[in-house]
Amino acid sequence: MPNHLLQKENSKVHKEVLDANEKYAQQFGDKGKLTIPPVRKFAVLTCMDARLDPAKFAGLSEGDAHVIRNAGGRASDDAIRSLVISQKLLGTREWFVIHHTDCGMALFTDEIMRDLLSTSLQTATIDSKGWRNVEEHGGSDEANFISFLTFKNLKKSVVEDVQRIKRHPLVPYNVPVYGYIYDVKTGKLIEVEEATIIGRSG
Repeated sequence: MPNHLLQKENSKVHKEVLDANEKYAQQFGDKGKLTIPPVRKFAVLTCMDARLDPAKFAGLSEGDAHVIRNAGGRASDDAIRSLVISQKLLGTREWFVIHHTDCGMALFTDEIMRDLLSTSLQTATIDSKGWRNVEEHGGSDEANFISFLTFKNLKKSVVEDVQRIKRHPLVPYNVPVYGYIYDVKTGKLIEVEEATIIGRSG
């Protein structure tokens, strides 16, 4: 998309966000009195996928819980940093790791991502032959130093993440960690029993 058209599209989205915020602020009510610690004392680690709305699928209101999101809902160093703060300073007592079906993180590998970024920073496209850049200039090799935490087996990824969290030296033994998969076709949470067993062990 030409830059001038992209700028117009961004301006439209920018205005929509500010308009929505204006309406939200007008009905903000007593939410300014919410405390920093989450009222229901739990945290959710899940994917940034736009189809997931933790407030809806987990029945959350503002102030209820911490929601930590990244690509894939992975137990990255930064996700664990947030969980540790959530527990140590803000009192959460149990955590949910929630991955989901049809996740984009299963559609590429670190090698694919690094190859794409090495020749272009612009949005790539996918077709029957796989991922490719629309244009080939202005890339960077910095991706060689990043683990993108992709996966091939969805259940295994949940188990791995729960296990990594439970084994982390900064996570107390008595914090239960539950492992679930969100089904994007039905909206249901499906327990990954192996993950939850690991997550309940103390």
